[in-house]
Amino acid sequence: MPRTHTEDPANLCTAPAALPQLAHPRNLGIPLDPGWVRRAAVNRSAAERRCATLPGRRSVKGSIQAAWLLKAVSLIDLTTLAGDDTPGRVRRLCAKARQPVRADLLDALGVSGLTTGAVCVYHEMIAPALDALAGSDIPVAAVSTGFPAGLTPFATRLAEIEASVAAGASEIDIVISRRHVLTGDWAALYDEVRAFRAAAGPAHLKTILATGELGTLTNVARASLVCMMAGADFIKTSTGKEPVNATLPVGLTMVRAIREYHAVTGHRVGFKPAGGISTAKDALVWLALIKDELGDRWLSPDLFRFGASSLLADIERQIEHHVTGAYSAAWRHPLG
Repeated sequence: MPRTHTEDPANLCTAPAALPQLAHPRNLGIPLDPGWVRRAAVNRSAAERRCATLPGRRSVKGSIQAAWLLKAVSLIDLTTLAGDDTPGRVRRLCAKARQPVRADLLDALGVSGLTTGAVCVYHEMIAPALDALAGSDIPVAAVSTGFPAGLTPFATRLAEIEASVAAGASEIDIVISRRHVLTGDWAALYDEVRAFRAAAGPAHLKTILATGELGTLTNVARASLVCMMAGADFIKTSTGKEPVNATLPVGLTMVRAIREYHAVTGHRVGFKPAGGISTAKDALVWLALIKDELGDRWLSPDLFRFGASSLLADIERQIEHHVTGAYSAAWRHPLG
């Protein structure tokens, strides 16, 4: 992506550099530290005040905004998780993942090789996704463990992970048992995620906290720490199926837990907000949060993803406006 050195990077006004896609060591996890978990606490009012400042303080325009939006595209887990999914729909989604923004718009911006971060599907759609993505470097992520509720038998959830890895998924998005958080049974949550990590083997494990069902930001912080201690490669806000999904106070809570965990252990853990992020403006605010709290290293697909589909359509419309000066109709940007 083009980069200018005339703006202030502290204000998110510099176009993001093309960060090298370095494979960092996986989070090995650590023994459960109940004292560290109990000490974690979040002041909701303070978190909300901090998040309220983000949209106004981190404003970008013109070519800088376009560059940040292209960065956002590279971080999307393009997702279809519907009961009426078909191989044809998945193939169309994968085609969009390979060419997420119209070629003429990318040519005008001098950008090539742009893809989304991954394609996320149910287990039954792994095979058509792999076929449609053959020859690309785009990974297939599969939701697992009784998604979205996570209430199937434990042995079934482990078998589901193993089956998806065997089918070729290189990333597994699992859901935790919310009851362990709500009852403060941190040992049970740790053991559960540790077992999921073992079942995933070489696949990267993204643990979905379903934060809208955890009650408090303190619970979100404690669950985040426990999942990271158990070896999660990513922590993710939501399934997208809860009444409340990704919110900025939840995101702030989770990324600060990631920052603390990295400071103590040296392990980097990724972050994935999912659900309710549907506009280019939303994406820019989330990128500002990550840049402020975790730094540029996390602005890379190996450490940050958006769980979204409708987001891409709005970003493409904004990029078209930047290039042509006009918006096209939303129906011209279908995903399925």
